[in-house]
Amino acid sequence: MTKAEGRLTQAVLEAYLWGAAKLLRGLIDAGDYKQYIFPLLFFKRISDVYDEERAEALAVYEDEALADKPENHRFQIPDGAHWEDVRQVPENLGAALAKAMYDIQAVNPERLAGIFGDAQWTNKERLSDETLRNLIEHFSTKSLSLANVPEDELGQAYEYLVKKFADDSGHTAQEFYTNRTLVHLMVKMLEPQPGESIYDPTCGTGGMLVSAVAEVRRQGKEHRTLRLFGQERNVMTSSIASMNLFLHGIEEFRIERGDTLSDPRFLVDDRLRTFDVVLANPPYSIKQWDRKAFSEDKWGRNRWGTPPQGRADYAFFQHIISSLTPSSGRCAILFPHGVLFRQEERALREQLIRSDVLECVLGLGPGLFYNSPMEACVVICRASKAPERRGRVLFINAVDQISRQRSQSFLGQHHIERILGAYQGFADVEGFAGIATTEEIFANESSLSIPLYVAAAQTAEVIDRAGLEEAIAAWDIRGRRTHNEVEVLMATMRGAAK
Repeated sequence: MTKAEGRLTQAVLEAYLWGAAKLLRGLIDAGDYKQYIFPLLFFKRISDVYDEERAEALAVYEDEALADKPENHRFQIPDGAHWEDVRQVPENLGAALAKAMYDIQAVNPERLAGIFGDAQWTNKERLSDETLRNLIEHFSTKSLSLANVPEDELGQAYEYLVKKFADDSGHTAQEFYTNRTLVHLMVKMLEPQPGESIYDPTCGTGGMLVSAVAEVRRQGKEHRTLRLFGQERNVMTSSIASMNLFLHGIEEFRIERGDTLSDPRFLVDDRLRTFDVVLANPPYSIKQWDRKAFSEDKWGRNRWGTPPQGRADYAFFQHIISSLTPSSGRCAILFPHGVLFRQEERALREQLIRSDVLECVLGLGPGLFYNSPMEACVVICRASKAPERRGRVLFINAVDQISRQRSQSFLGQHHIERILGAYQGFADVEGFAGIATTEEIFANESSLSIPLYVAAAQTAEVIDRAGLEEAIAAWDIRGRRTHNEVEVLMATMRGAAK
């Protein structure tokens, strides 16, 4: 049986999980670790918790038949499909694993359908019996019961593993990982409340949904009444999202598979379902999408027009705006800075500004897109803005609000607090935040480039070429430069040349 050594520390738990991944090094690509490690982790967890629940029920009823009843277990595990059953199989371990996982999904159809993803467990050229045996025996060295590993701690370790996989797999990580400090800021800006619906149309591994629950919980509010919804087109990534939520102790959610632009899955009476809160990090500037279908969108999402073929950013943007509940809906979307000023999307921006849903444009420094040097921006919109904010947009220039440690960029707590304070205050802050009216934005050819509305801070800690080019482009659009602006521009260029 699985060794039960008692409560695991976070460090031991993380080393144990990463130790499993290291067994695959040199055998498969780092980007594919997640296909095998996450399903095995989830299988082990539900098996150990099943044993724990059975022991507790047996102590109460002193009857094995009663202890096995479905009402005593969170998930059902049919005969022959427990972790220990697979562990005892002498050969063809992949086939035994695949069958056990299929059987567990089959007896828990409403909650675990497709949870284990689509890994090819029976492909011995990729995973030999020996490799699978090593993985199973490694996982068997510790018990993942609730007593040993409470949900919060396993959830944190799971997030650690997601991050480690992102580090190891390089540029492929963007599809399933978003900088967690940035997600934390986005959630705090939207202030989700108990009972609200929260949606991520490109949910990756579900980190934004988990963060929303964590924030409500951190405030001491009833987080269990939140209703969570996510869509993800990648089969394995959508499964990882479901596992992530379950392992964090979250049960009220729906994760759907499919392409959000061509096949939105959350519908009510043939119309898009709407939500109180939308958090999103859409794939940026994708070229392979069905532009023609979107130009005649049957769900009416092309309210501002049809984006260019080479950039689907405003297709996702319009989908999100169409998914906001009219009275309470608000969204935070992570984009590359280009959506703010690219000339080919000017007509779309004009309609965005005219709609008066845009509340805040937050410019952030480079490196917050995973494994990309691009600068990020967060766009905040509300379906119904407060009266005093109508016809006005807040711009925050937080390009220097960033820290780097071991080649990773992140937002420190003091950065988050300063940005949040400026957003909530909704007022001009010299060198940091500025308010522009709709008329002023139209006068700037509908550009949302932040340097047009907030003078660049002369003490910027982080400057990159993309940010410099954006600043110059913004000044050129305005067609005039003050003496101070020229001085700032020259100082910036001198710093960039060092």
